[in-house]
Amino acid sequence: MKTAIMTDTNSSLTVKDGQRFGIFVMPMPVIIDDICCCEGRDITYEDLWKAFEEEKDVHTSMPSTGDLMDEWNRILNEEGYDEVVYIPMSSGLSGGCWAAAAASAEFDGRVHVVDNHRISYTLMNSVFDALELANNGKRGAEIKAELEKDAFLSSIYITVNSVRYLVKSGRVTPAAANIANILHLKPVLQIQGDKLDAFAKAHGMNAACDKMIAAIRKDIDTRFSGVPMERLSIGTAGTLRTDTERESWRRRIEESFPGSHVMYRPLSCSIACHVGTDAVGTAVSIVNYDQDKLYI
Repeated sequence: MKTAIMTDTNSSLTVKDGQRFGIFVMPMPVIIDDICCCEGRDITYEDLWKAFEEEKDVHTSMPSTGDLMDEWNRILNEEGYDEVVYIPMSSGLSGGCWAAAAASAEFDGRVHVVDNHRISYTLMNSVFDALELANNGKRGAEIKAELEKDAFLSSIYITVNSVRYLVKSGRVTPAAANIANILHLKPVLQIQGDKLDAFAKAHGMNAACDKMIAAIRKDIDTRFSGVPMERLSIGTAGTLRTDTERESWRRRIEESFPGSHVMYRPLSCSIACHVGTDAVGTAVSIVNYDQDKLYI
């Protein structure tokens, strides 16, 4: 049985990354002034930053059901796979997972949609776990069951430089945003298995980063107590605009957790639409794949 692993760019994986690892990656749509662009094909980060600066109307959408079904048909009929395991972003953050699950009913059990309750860096880890399972001969239904069993073994923390885009997406009220701006407060948000929730507030980005590091350390000491470091994946992500900023954030996390193998992954354009520029995040999850083997 030949099993294809598929995700979307909200997994922190680009289409090019997918080609490198043998993973099918669906570009997420970003809509700028009513023009639909596909991430990595019609829009770059620089294009998105420019749209922000020019105060264009920027929002996101989920992949159309038709595009998904076309891709599944292509994988099954042209690429020669027997089945597809599709791992989209959490159903708690988008309706795309439910729409995909409904569409998969047309494929007579050959398409397995995983509700992994993850996004970004932790979703990437699930995709690599799925690839490892497929390479070891596991069938699609088994991979789906395994990923959903381990779905909540992860944490994400993120802080934003501006609450403007959270207001636009309805995550923060305008009144709360005004107070945050006046008091120079930065919100720290968390995802532990499903929705984006408030976690803490901090005076300035540096203090917010300290709170995220402390939260990851607490998770390792409590939720993941006894898990060997080689099975913990600690990573960083963000919408930082220079290599210097990205490396500085990555090193800060790596130095906070000696022995960890930390990488930085840009947040997808569709996530950036909700958090704006200069947002930073960190995450931890339990993984089963060889991190050295699949290091990006």
